[in-house]
Amino acid sequence: MLSDEPPQIRCTVEALPAGGRLARVTIDHRRRVNTLNTELIAQLASLCERLQTDDELRCVVLTGAGDRAFVGGADIREMVDLDPESARAFISHLHVACASIRALPVPVIARIQGYCLGAGLEIAASCDLRVASDTATFGMPEVNVGIPSVIEAALLPRLIGAGKARELVYTGRSMTASEAAQCGLVDRVVRAADLDVAALEWIQAIGTAGPRAIRLQKQLVHLWDTVPLDEAIERSVQTFADAYQTDEPRRLMRAFLKRV
Repeated sequence: MLSDEPPQIRCTVEALPAGGRLARVTIDHRRRVNTLNTELIAQLASLCERLQTDDELRCVVLTGAGDRAFVGGADIREMVDLDPESARAFISHLHVACASIRALPVPVIARIQGYCLGAGLEIAASCDLRVASDTATFGMPEVNVGIPSVIEAALLPRLIGAGKARELVYTGRSMTASEAAQCGLVDRVVRAADLDVAALEWIQAIGTAGPRAIRLQKQLVHLWDTVPLDEAIERSVQTFADAYQTDEPRRLMRAFLKRV
């Protein structure tokens, strides 16, 4: 049954057993397979920017409402009337939303069911980890409606290789969850009923790790994507040293030594 609620970005925050908080973010436009219009894009960016300031945040799970779609794309009903100026504004706002996800200081898990197309795949690619139901469908169909795949589509060659990325954006064809796993687009594929269990395994592992270590690691992962190899290695030396600015390494290492 479809919801009568207006389209919205919902967020719930819960305490984790080992300390800190988990944020669950849901894109809810289920009457239109969670397609993203300007208002939803702005809500998503604003929420992620607020979450960036939560020092107790340990992990974020991003999903779509219902079981039909993660995000079915950008809202064509809005895009059909764009002109060059409004098109630039629309796609710039979507980039800001994707960038705000990437800028979250903790790992972001995309929990994917149903359609994950166009803007939805760019949102998923902006996350750190992706788990999908075995019935999920992935694609970049923009060329089929007269526009190129842009902004965070640029992340795809890093995830799946240049050849597979070109196939997706040139042909607009969709791929199954199994294909997505084979090319590295998603990290795990499970039955729809097991999505939350699979995500929970990651949440628990992240939640029991050193909170500061996780945040430092997130910084490095982002660095790996944005600077040359030699620079990434050199800058990681300082990040390693920065880890010792608190007692977290000593405390966790001593606990480890007591167990062995």
